[in-house]
Amino acid sequence: MFEIKRYNQEYADDWNQFVAQSKNGTFLFDRCYMDYHQDRFEDYSLMFYLDNKLYALLPANRKEHTLWSHQGLTFGGILLSEQGRIAMICELFKELNDYLKSAGFQQVIYKKIPATYCQIPSEEDLYALTTVCRAQLHHRAASSVVDLTRRLPLTELRRRGVRKALKEHLQVEESSDYAAFWHVLTDNLEQRYHAHPVHSLPEIQLLHARFPQHIRLFVVRKDEQVVGGTVLYISQQIVKTQYISANEEGKKMGAIDLLFDTLLKKYAEEGFRYFDFGTSMSPENNTLNESLIHQKEGFGGRAICYDTYEWTL
Repeated sequence: MFEIKRYNQEYADDWNQFVAQSKNGTFLFDRCYMDYHQDRFEDYSLMFYLDNKLYALLPANRKEHTLWSHQGLTFGGILLSEQGRIAMICELFKELNDYLKSAGFQQVIYKKIPATYCQIPSEEDLYALTTVCRAQLHHRAASSVVDLTRRLPLTELRRRGVRKALKEHLQVEESSDYAAFWHVLTDNLEQRYHAHPVHSLPEIQLLHARFPQHIRLFVVRKDEQVVGGTVLYISQQIVKTQYISANEEGKKMGAIDLLFDTLLKKYAEEGFRYFDFGTSMSPENNTLNESLIHQKEGFGGRAICYDTYEWTL
C-alpha cells in the first residue's frame, strides 16, 4: 500500500514542507536543523507515500542493526498530517517492519513525540506500537511542564528569590550574546556535573541564525554582567528550555527565579499553551535529579513523560 523511500537531500523541500504542515511536527524536524550534526549519525530517515502523495515522515538514523528515531533529537516519531488515520497508521507500521527487516535491521528504538507538542491529538502511532509492533517501554524521562492557561502559583521559595532579584536590580532581557551565556553555562556544567553543553557555541549560533524566531536567548544582567540565562526552543504552542544556567553570583541573587517569573508571564500573555522546563535526569546514572525538579516544580511545572519504546523485528 505504501511506497517507502529513504530520505536524501533531493527531497529536502518536500520534507520541510510536510513538517511545517504536520499536526505533530516542530522546527526540530526541519532538515536545516536536523542536518547540522549529520556527520555524527548515519541518517536513515524515511518518507511514506500513499497514491504518490507524501503521507508521513520518520526522522531516524541507523546504528549497526538498530533503527533509532533519531539519536540526535530529544524525541521524534512518525510525523503526520491532519489526514492521518489510525487504521492506516497500523498498516504503515506493518509495512515499515517488513521494509526494515529486508534492509537488515533487527531492532527499532522509537522516541514518542509528547502530546504537548502536537497541535491536535496524534497518538495513532502509540496504538500501533502496542498492537502491531508489540513494543515495550525502553526508557522514560520526566519533564516539568507548566500549563500557561492554568498556571499554578510560584512557591514561597521561588517568590522570595524574585523579591531578592528585584532588590538587587537584576534585569531580564532578550540577547544575541550567546558567547557570554555560554561562558556561564559551560563553567556551571563543568563544576557541577563535569559535563559540557550538547551544542558547541558555534553550533548554537548557527542554529539561531537559521531559526531566529524559534531559538531565542534571554539573559539576566547585574549591571552589564550576564549572571544567568536560558536558551528557549519555541514551537507552535509550546516554549521549551534547552539550557538554563546561572553563575554563583546569579544563584545567590535569585536570577533564575526572576528570569522564569518574567518568561512565564510573557508567554502566557502571548497565548502559548505550555512552558516545558525539560527533563531532570542526572547525567551520571539517568536517575531523577530531585533538587533540580524541585526547582522546576516551584514554578508550577508538573510531570509529563518523554517515552522511548523498543521492539524486535
